[in-house]
Amino acid sequence: MSTSELASLVSRLENVASRLETIQPGSYNSAGGGDEVLSPFVQKYDLIINGPFNDFLQLSDKIGSDVKTIAEMVKKAVAVQKQFLILASKSQPPPQNTLMQLLQPTSEQIQGIQNYREKNRASVFFNHLSAISESIPALGWVAISPTPAPYIKEMIDASQFYTNRVLMDYKEKDKTHVDWVKAWLKTLGDLQMYVKDNHTTGLIWNPKGRDTSGGGSGGPPPPPGPPPPPPLLDLSALTDPAVDNRALLFQEINKGEDITKGLKKVTADQQTHKNPALRENASAKAPLVTGPKPFKAVPVAAPAKTPKLELEGKKWVVEHHKDNHNILISQTQMNQVVYIFNCVNCTIQVQGKINSIILDSCKKTAVVFDAIVASVEFINCQSIQAQALDKVPTISIDKTDGAQIYLGVNALDVEIVSSKSSEMNVMIPKENDYAEYPIPEQYKTKWTGRGIVTEVVEQKG
Repeated sequence: MSTSELASLVSRLENVASRLETIQPGSYNSAGGGDEVLSPFVQKYDLIINGPFNDFLQLSDKIGSDVKTIAEMVKKAVAVQKQFLILASKSQPPPQNTLMQLLQPTSEQIQGIQNYREKNRASVFFNHLSAISESIPALGWVAISPTPAPYIKEMIDASQFYTNRVLMDYKEKDKTHVDWVKAWLKTLGDLQMYVKDNHTTGLIWNPKGRDTSGGGSGGPPPPPGPPPPPPLLDLSALTDPAVDNRALLFQEINKGEDITKGLKKVTADQQTHKNPALRENASAKAPLVTGPKPFKAVPVAAPAKTPKLELEGKKWVVEHHKDNHNILISQTQMNQVVYIFNCVNCTIQVQGKINSIILDSCKKTAVVFDAIVASVEFINCQSIQAQALDKVPTISIDKTDGAQIYLGVNALDVEIVSSKSSEMNVMIPKENDYAEYPIPEQYKTKWTGRGIVTEVVEQKG
């Protein structure tokens, strides 16, 4: 080999080496048996996985127990989302129904994480589980347009209550838990910036990619041909009975006076108004004619809705519970509100000082609370009970039938405002028992010459 040929070969090898060095690690996908270059936005998603998310997984493994288990579930959800992003980088935007099918695996992973938290409410790491459960819907950004990045920020804010709890509980005890919170928030923060930079108005698809709605490279099968024509009718064999009947009718009418010759004379013994026996026989033989029975719609019971107990931002939501007397809300703050809706035969205990409580459309439900900053409200309720263990400035009762209000010693200065309600009683502590005082429902109004004066009608007897 000559010197010039050797120099040419070395130059070619150096060019190949420089090209290989420019390819970033992780830019190939080995799934499916062969390597393929990933889209740039998928490679950037890998940077989150290999960066703060990997730190989160290592810290979860160090904490162990339920935290490690839910972190493994999050790892699966992130892997499923990556595969979805790879599919989007190679495919055209699908129709809405196909998109929902493609997102089903991600949705199932998110639901599994939230169910795990609900099944482990007694866990010592419940705040950790809740921090993940409240924020994991951030992976649903792929279905949000035109502002997916702010949606992720909303999920971060939704988990803030629980992440702050973990920070407060372990700030002086174990730095691992503090770093765990920071790693998870860093993961979500980087995901928000990634979406903002790469999918500003929604998930980016490949307009030149394959069609995900065709069901295969060959396309859908052609539609079946039209059905064969019906057999021809033999019209010659058909006659119109209506035409024949009309012809016979006009033929009889044209007879003139002769038309009555075929009638028979009714004698006196055949007339019912002169023969009572005929009336009795006719009424006995005549069938009873009844009209069709009116249609009655069968009431269909509404499907039972899933009970709910969770913190949404600064509002505790308690909905659709039935026959549950063990509902406890203990991790409260002064700026939070408790909203109780459509609960039947339940007991809710609220611990700590909170801003307000609202009961809406509840039946046979009781609520026990400590201190209230603003008010307690009952709206559209039936047979409810409330017990104030500490200070409460105002209790409002609106469109409610049946309300028993038990006041503690520190709540005797409460103001009770009622409207369109009935059967209201206030229970005042007296020695070792309660004394019952009804809230007036009847009023007397008079014109004094200067204005209207309304007085309570006193109940006598």
